[in-house]
Amino acid sequence: MLYRYCCWLLCLCLLGAGRLASAQTPPVPAPAPAVLPTPPDSTQTQALNSDTRRLRRLDSLRLQNTSRLAQLQQELLSLKDGQNRPRERELLAQLRTLRGADSLRRERARAYIDSLKRFAKGYPVAPNGDTIFFVYTKFGPFRPQERAQLTTSKILKLEQNAFFRPDSLRLVPSEQTVDLMYGEQVLQSISDNDALWENLRQDSLAQRHRRQIIRAVTTYQNTHSLQTYLREAGLTLLVLLVFYFLLRYVNKLFGWLRQQLEARHDTWFTGLKLGNYELFNERRQLKAALFVLTLLRVIVILLSVYLVLPIVFSIFPGTQGIADTLVGYVLDPVRHILQAIWNYLPKLFTIIVIVVVFRYVLKFLHSIKEEIRLGNLTLEGFYPEWANPTYQIVRVLVFAFALIVIFPYLPGSDSPVFQGVSVFLGFLFTFGSSGSLSNVVAGLVLTYMRAFKIGDRVKIGDVTGDIVEKTLLVTRVRTIKNEEITIPNSSVMGSYTTNYSTAAPTLGLIMHTTVTIGYDVPWKQVHALLLAAAAAVPEVLPDPAPFVLQTGLDDFYVSYQLNVYTRAADKQAGLYSQLHQNIQDQFNESGVEILSPHYRAARDGNQIAVPPQYLPKGYAAPSFRVERPEPPAS
Repeated sequence: MLYRYCCWLLCLCLLGAGRLASAQTPPVPAPAPAVLPTPPDSTQTQALNSDTRRLRRLDSLRLQNTSRLAQLQQELLSLKDGQNRPRERELLAQLRTLRGADSLRRERARAYIDSLKRFAKGYPVAPNGDTIFFVYTKFGPFRPQERAQLTTSKILKLEQNAFFRPDSLRLVPSEQTVDLMYGEQVLQSISDNDALWENLRQDSLAQRHRRQIIRAVTTYQNTHSLQTYLREAGLTLLVLLVFYFLLRYVNKLFGWLRQQLEARHDTWFTGLKLGNYELFNERRQLKAALFVLTLLRVIVILLSVYLVLPIVFSIFPGTQGIADTLVGYVLDPVRHILQAIWNYLPKLFTIIVIVVVFRYVLKFLHSIKEEIRLGNLTLEGFYPEWANPTYQIVRVLVFAFALIVIFPYLPGSDSPVFQGVSVFLGFLFTFGSSGSLSNVVAGLVLTYMRAFKIGDRVKIGDVTGDIVEKTLLVTRVRTIKNEEITIPNSSVMGSYTTNYSTAAPTLGLIMHTTVTIGYDVPWKQVHALLLAAAAAVPEVLPDPAPFVLQTGLDDFYVSYQLNVYTRAADKQAGLYSQLHQNIQDQFNESGVEILSPHYRAARDGNQIAVPPQYLPKGYAAPSFRVERPEPPAS
């Protein structure tokens, strides 16, 4: 039913347009000034007033010369042939003098008019809004604006004359002007200054104005004749008929498409999944397709109405302005867009060239980075692990410089709105990323400090594990329990860092553990047992050899520290476990007790602190030996 409502709407618009066209009476257009180069300033205004005053004086002299020429010609005609030769020669001499003066006056007037053309305004004679010609000079008491208005009003009355005959529009020369008359009415009086302004003679300018007025009146009457109205009505009906069938078949087409979608939705729609999640099933896809089809149908119908209305409005002369306006709503934005694109092409090509240049610069820097990272290019004092972070820093700087170079060529970059948004985003970035910036700076410092690298076993604060990722913002550590801990770079910089892997491949990492043995065991035996336990661990290096340090002589025991070398810094937990197992085995096999700091040994009547499998066969815990003193002899 949408197309029926559109048809009714179109008919109502056309009915209003027809009434507007039939009832419209051509108004008297307000005089519009001609396009001037620049508005005159005070100096130019003074020059304009001066030239105008001079032109008025020349007009006054012309009137006097014209009157005097008429008198001399009359007096020459009154003389009889040969009766007064001296007087005749005198009159002829005065006549030549006046004509020379008139020619000189015309040249001066032409020069003054040429100077006035730079500043003077022209007022259009424009019945029904169509400019026929302009009026620039005054005549008698009438200013140019008043002359243009009077001529326009007379032409409008002439257009309403149903019995207008172009032959009746005639030129009548007078003493000072050439009058353009229809019947007894003077439509326009063309003065000598009018002719000088157009660089024409008075009769030539009058003929041209006559042709222009005849063409304007004839065109108006032809467009408002009964025959024209009938032709316009027929064209309107034809357009409406075509529009009706167009909408009808458009609706049939969309109806057929809807039936096809509903009949074949099982074949055309199979659902849409994103991973394991089903975004659209078959029913949802069908509904979405039907909605898009309905939306397209509405758009096509509205677009058809919008295209038909300018066609119909352009048929009637009274509504052609509406048609131009409707078409302008579409064409003007499109023209402006295309013109803006065309004007922007030089800047676009400049941006493309800049982007290509900076792209090859980045490729060159990337190749240098790869050579340094792979060790093919060696720079003194520059380590290979610095290649990637340094490249990222240089890459950011190159992008920033490219953006600075490209910024003036971006569309709208010189507009206050664009600049305001840029400043606003800059403030947001500055005040909203203070913590992030501190992490970035800390990440850069850590990179060039070479405190650790990917894969190193480190201890950062209370966290011990392997470095799995380094970024400009955070450092990620995986512990021996497979716990991944993310530490901000600023926190890394604010705490101490122990790197177990830096010297392990070359010097070896020293692992150490401490046992406490009683004073009753010889220290040489303890040293031998500890070194034997260290030698039984596969990852312990024989060279440099393990060594033992006696770190304390306490109240109840001696502290022995075993130190071993290893290159397996990432296996410390397992190595410590094996080392402790071997120490227990060695001491137990030798029958040496490992006394913890608060273990008291009361041997008489107590079980020894050695596992049973290490005890000799038949071992029994000794009982307490209590000796009673012998009684005194009686």
